Amino acid sequence: MYDYIKGSVVELQPARTVIECAGIGYEMLISLQTYEYLQGKPQAQVFVYQYIREDEHSFYGFATKDERELFKLLISVSGIGVASARMMLSSLTDEEIRNAIIAEDLNRIKSVKGIGLKSAQRLVLELKDKIIKGGGVESPAAVIGSANPAVVDEAATALVMLGFAKANINKVLPEIIKKSPDIKVEALIKEALKRL
Repeated sequence: MYDYIKGSVVELQPARTVIECAGIGYEMLISLQTYEYLQGKPQAQVFVYQYIREDEHSFYGFATKDERELFKLLISVSGIGVASARMMLSSLTDEEIRNAIIAEDLNRIKSVKGIGLKSAQRLVLELKDKIIKGGGVESPAAVIGSANPAVVDEAATALVMLGFAKANINKVLPEIIKKSPDIKVEALIKEALKRL
């Protein structure tokens, strides 16, 4: 699976972009959030979601891992396809979507073109608990504001793979980083394991 593509932004439109990497142009469907992020950038790193169906093979591109995680959460809901999820991410920010789901603000969710009452209700029903527990939240490094985001993200990913909840990880890592800002990945994971 692809995680991200880094290269030259050779084409940019509100709904799609082409990133050239190693002589290959990768076409990606994007939200308006990602479009705004990419504007004016000759080089960029775009996080990728590969969508494969019998009759379709597409890349969806995202400015942040956070946006991609939310996209994956949205399409996990019955009746919400990739087009609806992209429309939501184009109409509302990540935070607005999460807040609307947590607050059960059906009118805000329904304000997105193509999302009706039943879809809005399903989104709230299926995602509210996941979002509260930390599903589809932004990366721990973004939450913590670490000087070394790669170390924090790598440690958080390892801890998630070990079965710990993102919400708990996001509570423990800031405490450790505050005391030891220059901590290495291995030491951060070991310290976190003592506290989780």
